Amino acid sequence: MNNIKILVTGVTGFIGSHLALELTKRKHEVYGLIKHVPSRELRLFTEFLNDVTLVNGDITSYLSVTNAIKSINPDVVVHLAALSPVRLSFERPFEFMQANLIGTMNVAHSMLDLPDFKSRRLIVASTAEVYGIQKEHPVKEEGTLSPSSPYAVSKAAVDMYARMMIEGYGLNATVIRATNSYGRKFDAGFVIEYLVTEMLKGKKIYVGAPDSIRDYMYVDDHVNAYILAIEKEEAQKDIFNVSTEGGITNKELALKIAEKTNFDKNNIVFGSYPPNYPHRPLVSDQPFILLDSTKIKTKLGWRQTVSLDEGLGRVIEYWSKAVNRFK
Repeated sequence: MNNIKILVTGVTGFIGSHLALELTKRKHEVYGLIKHVPSRELRLFTEFLNDVTLVNGDITSYLSVTNAIKSINPDVVVHLAALSPVRLSFERPFEFMQANLIGTMNVAHSMLDLPDFKSRRLIVASTAEVYGIQKEHPVKEEGTLSPSSPYAVSKAAVDMYARMMIEGYGLNATVIRATNSYGRKFDAGFVIEYLVTEMLKGKKIYVGAPDSIRDYMYVDDHVNAYILAIEKEEAQKDIFNVSTEGGITNKELALKIAEKTNFDKNNIVFGSYPPNYPHRPLVSDQPFILLDSTKIKTKLGWRQTVSLDEGLGRVIEYWSKAVNRFK
């Protein structure tokens, strides 16, 4: 694919930063939308800061977003900016809806004002969480959206709005519904990073929903799904699940990591959340969230390249050396 101009919203986030790095390696002209915050730590971008043009913009402001997009005039916008911690959405539902739904509307409608907007591409990050509690699994893209948290509701609205823009406005959008990802280097607040870092510190571990089944995908495979969505014409105006289809219970995951880190399994508390953990109604703890990734495999050629065991090894190796980041 010829080098193109790509804007990544959420470029300071987990997937956004990794995607921007990969896009620069492929010699694309990469821009990142970033909200100016005086205390922002830019250490995330040391690997590629010189190769990404950062543009100030507030995703919740239409004027800010449309000015940024018009100034860049991108061929492709990958919209990843979002509030994502599910547990926090129960305490801050209005903030999640504003950032996720309104933010997506601002991006999508700003693209309509670009010259020949139908030739542009918008790739929108949805999530496996939009499916909620399912009676059958793994669920295909045609499955019913049944979100069970404020975060999931906001992303289901994003998902539906993007698909409406395809039919109602002719916007060339693609929706990606990805499963849980891991491999973070600066945020230990998500399950795998939490388990690894706390076990390495020898702290007591809490697993609140031990029997819930999830699928975990290493960051490289998640990023590759977006690369294919950008580069493959077959991805246009379609929806894709992205999942390794390898479910594991939270209990099994904790025990697997404990074995790899030589952690005393007697210090794992199953069925209880950590002290001061944000309130999350038990009804929101789905027994499983597993996706069918047949479409993205057959249509775009996506494949898992990093197994769970290999990915966990990489995470443990990284955090074992990053002791200065332990708080």
